[in-house]
Amino acid sequence: MVSLVCTLQGHRDDVNCCAFSVRLLATCSTDKTVRVYSAADFSELPFSPLAGHGYGVHCCCFSPCGRYLASCSTDATTMVWSMESGDIVAVLQHPGRSPVRVCAFAPGTSYLVSGASDGSLAVWDFQSKALLKTATVGETAVVACSFTPCGQMMATGSTYGDLRLWDLYLNQLHVVKNAHDLGVACCHFAPQVQSDGQSVHFRLGSCGQDSLLKIWTVLWHGPAGCKLRLLHTLTGQSAPVLSCAFSADGQLLVSGSVDKTVAVYDAHQGLLLYTLKQHERYVTACAFSPTAALIATGSMDKTVNVWRLLDGSSEHGRKSGGCVTLLASDWSEDNVSAWLCEEGLEALVSTFKANNIDGVELLGLTKETLTAELKVDSVGLRNKLLRKVEELKMSMVCTGVPDEFLCPITREMMKDPVIAADGYSYERDAIEGWISSRNRSSPMTNLPLQTTVLTPNRTLKMAIGRWKASQP
Repeated sequence: MVSLVCTLQGHRDDVNCCAFSVRLLATCSTDKTVRVYSAADFSELPFSPLAGHGYGVHCCCFSPCGRYLASCSTDATTMVWSMESGDIVAVLQHPGRSPVRVCAFAPGTSYLVSGASDGSLAVWDFQSKALLKTATVGETAVVACSFTPCGQMMATGSTYGDLRLWDLYLNQLHVVKNAHDLGVACCHFAPQVQSDGQSVHFRLGSCGQDSLLKIWTVLWHGPAGCKLRLLHTLTGQSAPVLSCAFSADGQLLVSGSVDKTVAVYDAHQGLLLYTLKQHERYVTACAFSPTAALIATGSMDKTVNVWRLLDGSSEHGRKSGGCVTLLASDWSEDNVSAWLCEEGLEALVSTFKANNIDGVELLGLTKETLTAELKVDSVGLRNKLLRKVEELKMSMVCTGVPDEFLCPITREMMKDPVIAADGYSYERDAIEGWISSRNRSSPMTNLPLQTTVLTPNRTLKMAIGRWKASQP
């Protein structure tokens, strides 16, 4: 089941893109602005809207650490904004001054890619504002771009209908002509990586003007190259499909269409699960939260709808009491009630409901509050509840950590993250031990590491520090 959480009505023109980070939701519009909201309660941040572009904004995306937001526009620029202050960090003028239609950060690096209406691609180091490399796909607009989870390969789509695979240095690896008749509208890689020892497998979703949503598998054989193989063709919408996105666990795929609907699919079986019909005009944008069971959809009706999956279909966060979310502080009153029942504290449900106890209130409960304000007279019941709340707080620290902060080897929060040659970040001691005992193979892909050089991931380390400081 999917329920509508809220409708955001800040934009004055078509909404073109939505993007989540761990804590924020960003939206951009033809009205030239980018708006930024808290992903906890969807209140707009004090520095929002961001107004720096001279024309409509086509795309926005967060850096992997969530510290930066990029936006691109018909004004031929890609702007990078600080999510701490709302200030402009960089203004990147696209080569040829062509309207920029799409932008994307490369995971594990400081690289940012922009694609333009003249068919050109540009790779930037946004921190130094240096243009590193350019390429072209011909006389067609580049309107879609997505990186693999490792950040070493990306897919692009154009209005000619082709899908192309590139390495980070814009060497073309593979092309599928006419992947979507009349043009590609969007593409998105699933966050998971699989390996059979011979090749690395990624899943790619794409959609287009042919009213189809397609799921591909990308087989990467290292130096031997890569291939795209079509897995599913999904026909749940009756008009051009303009946007698509995988959930953080790769279980679901959402798409938005000219038929005004949002479709949610089982991404493995290709089955249509839900059709949502709240928007009044074309659905142009969709995004999953990386940490909670939330979907944001944007439309030409100038609104952004936020939806919650209520049945735990996408368990990419901590699941408790039917609530799939990162932190108990995000829980609603109903989530708290479900958790009480799960922990054998049903006797407190009516009291908590009567006093509007949500996740924040739950985590702040004390013995004095329970006795004086909530009138919980039973000593045993009070003590049991306080023990369970402490366990919940500990579990938030242990299992509620954003997945990108966990070392893939130890599954513990990283203290000294480093980037290995496979593009993934690891705890330094763990990857050094792995390399010394595993013949220099990648823990994630099983393929040989081209070098054992490890690069400190200072951006990730700072992000982990900020997240830890924000915890109760």
